[in-house]
Amino acid sequence: MSRVIPSLTDPVVRAGSAISGGPLGRFARVPAGSWWTPLRILIVMAAGAYALGFLLDVPCAMNGWASPERYEHLCYSDIPPLFSARGFADGFFPYLQMAPGGEPLEYPVLIGLFMQVTAWVTRGIGLAVPDLNSSLAFFGVNVVMLYPFLLLAVWATSRTMRRRPWDAAMIALAPSMILAATINWDLIAVGLAAAAIALWARAYPVAAGVLLGLAVAAKFYPVLFLGPLLILCLRAGRMPAWWRVAAATVFTWLVINLPFALVNFDGWFRFYDFSSTRGQDFGSIWYAAYLWGAPSIPPDLLNYVATGAFLILCGAIAALIWFTPRRPRLGAMLFLVVAAFVVTNKVYSPQFVLWLIPLAVLARPVWRDFLVWQAGQVAYFIAIWWYLAGLGIDDAKGMTPEWYAFFVCVQVGVTVWFSALIVRDAIYPELDPIRHEVSSAGESSKDIDDPAGGVLDGAPDRYRRQPRTLAP
Repeated sequence: MSRVIPSLTDPVVRAGSAISGGPLGRFARVPAGSWWTPLRILIVMAAGAYALGFLLDVPCAMNGWASPERYEHLCYSDIPPLFSARGFADGFFPYLQMAPGGEPLEYPVLIGLFMQVTAWVTRGIGLAVPDLNSSLAFFGVNVVMLYPFLLLAVWATSRTMRRRPWDAAMIALAPSMILAATINWDLIAVGLAAAAIALWARAYPVAAGVLLGLAVAAKFYPVLFLGPLLILCLRAGRMPAWWRVAAATVFTWLVINLPFALVNFDGWFRFYDFSSTRGQDFGSIWYAAYLWGAPSIPPDLLNYVATGAFLILCGAIAALIWFTPRRPRLGAMLFLVVAAFVVTNKVYSPQFVLWLIPLAVLARPVWRDFLVWQAGQVAYFIAIWWYLAGLGIDDAKGMTPEWYAFFVCVQVGVTVWFSALIVRDAIYPELDPIRHEVSSAGESSKDIDDPAGGVLDGAPDRYRRQPRTLAP
């Protein structure tokens, strides 16, 4: 079966292809030896979109990320202020040292090490350029060094979806990726997690576990992948592969973290302590409820409430995996578990959407649905900054708390809606856009199982039942 070409099979892409001459012809052929492979075109797309995102940060860069302009111009970033605020400008090593009067670094170890490397590069540039604006240079160095992780996510997704490489354009061109890629260092985990999925898809569980362990050492959320994977492997009878990926993940995470925990436990533990003690915060449903007049939930109690809500959703996802007529696809279930985490979490930072973008592509690569979901996320991106522009300032021109709470519900709502489409695909497999894809030659296949599944792809389904069908 030939490749799936979105300009032939997806109505949105087909309509948009008019600017480049229309859909690919049925008998079109790439000239022998052509340099323009799908992957290289995807890299160009990612470069252009990433550069656009950087240009949108220029207004902030020109005025030193001063407030409220950094909110009004929608170009806030955590990166510049932390160069000085966490001791990197003065040569202090994260977790092991702390600047006098400063605060310990509140990020996982792999991000801290990445920040240290970029700080060394920045200070080296400063030696050659005495009048250098160090915070601006630190931001620029980070932007350059984060870009390979975006390319890694695009490349890995195109390799995971071998017959659908063009789906990775959703990552490269996603509006939220353009807007939020350089707010923080989340691209590190996003790229590593996508690479881990690609290795699992090629049936390399140990290598996948190593990359997954690195991703967890950068951000917590990739560890959630092991949950759906466990239930899927149980249903497929592929538990040895799960044990290998889980062991490799834990071992890799320990190799990265254990040295710092042993040398300075308090400095290493700061990220976990900060996560457990923070209260209801921006972007969460708990904060929105508070803005609409609900009582504030104490941090200790909120830990139980948010965790309990998340575990209930995890139980529902496990039941979905176990009881659906046909074993669901891995990418779809990974999106659901991470979506459950972000909608119940105590905070939803604008860059958290980056975690979901590659998973959305694996789960449901339908441009119309993807763009609707993205529109809700962009609306929230604008709302959070305009809300912060006026927060705590009398007579400021900013969004009111009530309207901000509304847009929090919008971003939660579109994620829940997209998740509902994925659940429907699992219950009614004939609606799954991956399992019933149409190739560029007009061929339709009902034999596709799980391109991202690795050892699960084509594995026996111990509990397969007669699929549900929609009423005529």
